Amino acid sequence: MAKEIALISENFLVSHMRGWLDVSLRFARERSLGAAGAIIVLLMIFAALLADLIAPYDPLETDYAAMLQGLSSGHWFGTDSFGRDVLSRLIYGSRTALWIGFSSSFLGATTGAVIGVASAYFGGKVDLIVQRFMDLLLSFPLIVLALVVVAVLGTGTTNVIVAITVPMVPRCALVIRSSALSLRHTPFVEAARALGFSHWRIIFRHMLPNVMAPYLIMLTAFLGQAILLEASLSFLGLGVAEPVAAWGLMLRGAAVEFAERAPWMAIFPGLAISLSVFAFNLFGDSLRDALDPKLRVS
Repeated sequence: MAKEIALISENFLVSHMRGWLDVSLRFARERSLGAAGAIIVLLMIFAALLADLIAPYDPLETDYAAMLQGLSSGHWFGTDSFGRDVLSRLIYGSRTALWIGFSSSFLGATTGAVIGVASAYFGGKVDLIVQRFMDLLLSFPLIVLALVVVAVLGTGTTNVIVAITVPMVPRCALVIRSSALSLRHTPFVEAARALGFSHWRIIFRHMLPNVMAPYLIMLTAFLGQAILLEASLSFLGLGVAEPVAAWGLMLRGAAVEFAERAPWMAIFPGLAISLSVFAFNLFGDSLRDALDPKLRVS
């Protein structure tokens, strides 16, 4: 019996792995740009996870004898004004960017999805009040609303995550609400009401699973924006603080007085931010095209 169970489990795992592989190969063939973006994202994730193994130096280690050293065999991307290795700080900076990006995007998209579905389900005055409040938040640009939240809460990793989450909630709520409105009077929702299910059970068990496609699209779209917002706040001195390795902080450290003497201090962090945002946008756009039936390639 144990062997039969193990064989069934192995066959189940193999079949699912083949299914995922087929889906991935088809996605790569049909969405080559999206696949390229996904590869860059995966490389970032691996760099963040294996930073302790692949980084040549401690990102916090200072060496005043090697300050502002150019590109060399010892320091491939040079050193900063404290003698810290730029490549090592870039690798460890991917941890900060991905942690804040994934956390704030997940919280923003999930909170917005719940608010959007609940607003569409209850309708009436509840929907009117919720949507007017969302419109109020939408009237502020992303960076401005994030700055307001940071000004109220203060700096630090946790507060930065909250500051990036808040402006993303109304954007996701608006998109998810438009998808959830079509589900409000569907037969399975009406049947759940007739059976006496609670409102929140209907929302979480019957409506939210049916808006997963736009939810995933918004989640991936927010990732690039979150990384850019985190870098912007850190550059302004309102994000994570030194000596944490963060791309925005590295740009801030590459002040005007080092622009000519050590341009690599700004070039490489800028390239890392641009490449990561570009990769997430490519992957998000391709995922949207793949999941949206109106845009799907026949």
